[in-house]
Amino acid sequence: MTVQTVDATEQDAGTAAAPTPPRKTRAKTPGRVSFVGTGPGDASLLTVRAAELISQADVVITEQPEQAGLVTTDVEIVDGGMGEDGETLTHAARSKLVVKHARTGAHVVRLISGDPFTYATGPEEAAACAKAGIAFEVVPGVSSVSAVPAYAGVPLTNKSHREYKVVSVGENSVQWSDHAGNDTLVLLSAVKRIGEAAAGLIEAGRSPATPVAMTRVGTTTEQVTIVSTLADIAAEAKAAGMTSPAITVVGEVVSMRDALSWFETKPLYGWRVLVPRTKEQAAGLAARLRSYGAVSEEVPTISVEPPRNPQQMDKAVRGLVEGRYEWVAFTSVNAVKAVREKFEEYGLDARAFSGLKIAAVGDKTAEAIATWGIRADLIPSGEQSAAGLLEDWPPFDELLDPINRVFLPRADIATETLVAGLVELGWEVDDVTAYRTVRAAPPPAPTREAIKSGKFDAVLFTSSSTVRNLVGIAGKPHASTIIACIGPATAKTAEEHGLRVDVLAEQPSAEVLADALAEFGAARRLAFVEAGEPVLKPSQKRPSTRRKA
Repeated sequence: MTVQTVDATEQDAGTAAAPTPPRKTRAKTPGRVSFVGTGPGDASLLTVRAAELISQADVVITEQPEQAGLVTTDVEIVDGGMGEDGETLTHAARSKLVVKHARTGAHVVRLISGDPFTYATGPEEAAACAKAGIAFEVVPGVSSVSAVPAYAGVPLTNKSHREYKVVSVGENSVQWSDHAGNDTLVLLSAVKRIGEAAAGLIEAGRSPATPVAMTRVGTTTEQVTIVSTLADIAAEAKAAGMTSPAITVVGEVVSMRDALSWFETKPLYGWRVLVPRTKEQAAGLAARLRSYGAVSEEVPTISVEPPRNPQQMDKAVRGLVEGRYEWVAFTSVNAVKAVREKFEEYGLDARAFSGLKIAAVGDKTAEAIATWGIRADLIPSGEQSAAGLLEDWPPFDELLDPINRVFLPRADIATETLVAGLVELGWEVDDVTAYRTVRAAPPPAPTREAIKSGKFDAVLFTSSSTVRNLVGIAGKPHASTIIACIGPATAKTAEEHGLRVDVLAEQPSAEVLADALAEFGAARRLAFVEAGEPVLKPSQKRPSTRRKA
């Protein structure tokens, strides 16, 4: 970030120099620093105050690469984790970095994993700000000490065990005899020394059968928990390949995990789900999948482009303003967007729809219209499709309808179902190509390989074109991948491409499709549990041959 300052001589009223016009520059006075806790890993645990400050920042200093994803505005992001030499920055170096940026007059937001003042470098960096005369505030974050065990279904206290102690193991010398009682212990940085810690606690008098839970990368969908005893935890942690970061809980409270494990038992826990849509289109679907424990990855398969012949849309919009139409029928969110862009090109707004009746093919399209300040007059009461819209569309009546024409802006590849149905009802239709849908560019090579090799657990197809285009740009999903389709037409296209459809939504809704996949995942999980087998994701259990439709 380039910072400009104004020299004091330029502001001297006694100078004979010509006045310098004011610059939009940052003040020379020191800025301020917000030490913001980002929580243990799950981005949804960010506090309201933390999100507010991040959105207001001039400079954001991170310590983990993934923290950059929390920044949604166009600001300078500074890596506070690694120096230019590739080495981890020391406490002192981070403090200097924070002070340096604050002295430019910037509002610096320093993102710190977990809580800034709990097993973090926040106190040292805040002290450096105080010494430099820089104002600062501290925004507490959810600490991994309590959050990770909670996500593992392990309470730190209950009615029988009212106290817990936190022990930072790491490179510290620990007197295990000080922890010989029955209090719950939370061990930090103990993975490499878990054998030594367990032996020390047993020697101090704790029973070798004392339950132990170790959870790595807690609160994320990569979270893994193993439950053992003091006698066996070292061997079982090694066998499970446990690595840092991990939180270890020692005590009888661990036995409650069987009843309280809520995160790792979600129906789609840890599933990697491919969504052939853009991030903007898939926002609601991604949130729904996340609520079921899955991680979605969006791959655009369709690119929306202007029509080859824009004059057709120009003529239709002029006709709309001149009162040529009785109805405007929107069959997609993209159609709403295309008409809105054309309105903006002509300097028009929603008032141009005055006196017109508006139809929307479904709730999502109606929501897009509503952002324009317009409420749809007609939405299908049943199936949200062209056929469903026709079911509720009134026939033309010469006495009630002053005009018999419908403006239908749509994609170049749309079917003729709606046009034919409206004509049959007595309406004349201006069927106008508002936008073209073309196949998107292929995804990156690692994504294509993941699709074909079965590294995705499921693929959600939301239209027939997403099936055709995904297969065209990336190849067929692997036989192990669960195929979920939004409706019968999409399922038929998937089967025509040699895919077996495992999940079919009861309604043509992306959210309902996610719910259906979750039901499938829950039933699949239950089958594993009842069989006494480990619960494996589809990507972990593959048939030997490609599935056939």
